[in-house]
Amino acid sequence: MNKKTRKYVLDTSAILSGKPINLIEEEIVTTPRVSEEINPGGRDYQNFQYLIEKGLSIISPNKEMVDEVIRISEKTGDKNRLSNTDIEILALALQLNREENNEIIILTDDYSIQNVANELKLKFETINQSGITKRFKWDCRCRGCGKRFKENKKICPICGTATKNIISNKEVIKNNSDKE
Repeated sequence: MNKKTRKYVLDTSAILSGKPINLIEEEIVTTPRVSEEINPGGRDYQNFQYLIEKGLSIISPNKEMVDEVIRISEKTGDKNRLSNTDIEILALALQLNREENNEIIILTDDYSIQNVANELKLKFETINQSGITKRFKWDCRCRGCGKRFKENKKICPICGTATKNIISNKEVIKNNSDKE
């Protein structure tokens, strides 16, 4: 029986946290968009360069995985809460998770990434924050007329008032990381 290779997919928050990332036996990967968010110079950049020297790989996810993450994030209502970098992180984790003999864990403090990761059945661990305990489904509600929309709308098409995101459903989840 082949042992699974544990790979950590690093979000920008993992690098900017300032916490040491001591992953000796595991592989660490991230995406090109994360590397673009690390400004040259300073401690964060030095941290990032150190991780690259220690084997951090930068991999672009394929378009099919990006499209699937977008579809799922629309379903959960997180689409407009995720940056393109967040979508790329989730897509890379999904892609690597589908490869044989991989155990993928996303390292992030971002709650929307965690929410979508949980929906995609991807593991995650946090750095500075406690992780999510509930999976949310977001809808949109007009502040004026109260009409609810499944899709995100900034302005109500009925009365023209601004809308706000509301939780339409929440479900308690078990600890996603399966820490041993």
